[in-house]
Amino acid sequence: MARTVAELMTREPATVRGGDTVADAARLMKEHDSGNVAVVEDGGRVVGIVTDRDLAVRVLAEGRAADTPVQEVSSREELATVAPSATLAEAAEAMRSKAVRRLPVVDDGKLLGVLSLGDLAIELDPESGLADVSAARPSE
Repeated sequence: MARTVAELMTREPATVRGGDTVADAARLMKEHDSGNVAVVEDGGRVVGIVTDRDLAVRVLAEGRAADTPVQEVSSREELATVAPSATLAEAAEAMRSKAVRRLPVVDDGKLLGVLSLGDLAIELDPESGLADVSAARPSE
């Protein structure tokens, strides 16, 4: 069983720059079979995250165009992150306290990976419904 975030995180997650479009972000999510892409600056410093929910709520529901810059819809304010050395319990508490489902894993501001609520469910409670859903292949 994994003991630290580094052991469980998704390494080399898909990334976009703040000026990239939401269409670019959506394409990367599809290509990487992921519900998020991290927003990074030069040098890999993470400055935000955009999720499939952000695309639904902040783009589609508001009638924004596909060429909307990611920086206009990504979660950036008080971005919740976690260190690779954090325990899974610490990561779960960070998700709970910040009400997020995904945490960028950073070291000195540089993106190393992403940890999702589904990752935690599969590892910590493999018999749960969330673990089943998280482990299932996406429908096309």
